[in-house]
Amino acid sequence: QLNVVLRSSLQNLREKIDQLKDLLLRAVSTHQITQLEGDRRQTLVDDLLTRHKQLQASYKNEGPEPDVIRSSLMTGGAKRGVTNPWLLEESEETRGLGFDDLRQQQRRIIEEQDAGLDALSSIISRQKQMGQEIGNELDEQN
Repeated sequence: QLNVVLRSSLQNLREKIDQLKDLLLRAVSTHQITQLEGDRRQTLVDDLLTRHKQLQASYKNEGPEPDVIRSSLMTGGAKRGVTNPWLLEESEETRGLGFDDLRQQQRRIIEEQDAGLDALSSIISRQKQMGQEIGNELDEQN
């Protein structure tokens, strides 16, 4: 029964990805979105296709350590030291954090960036002021 659900879900995922590709192609060809945005979205769709292929290979017992990957896929998570294939690209900073924790971390990073931008803005303003004063002094000397 679990095999049927997995097979059906993988097929449904493939159909949804194909629909996304078609909609993206239409959106670009009718100029609903820019070419740059179309390229960005195409990269995301390609990433989805890659992940679908990885899941398909895991389900079919292909690739490295197929039994371990398939058992983690079938049990719905990591067990006995098996890592979740979806977490392979996650950084050490965010590993194990919940949604709210990630949001707080993102807010903190944005606040730090804002503080850095404020400092940069004040430095640039000061340089502008100094440049204007130098220009005024040169005009006076001339």
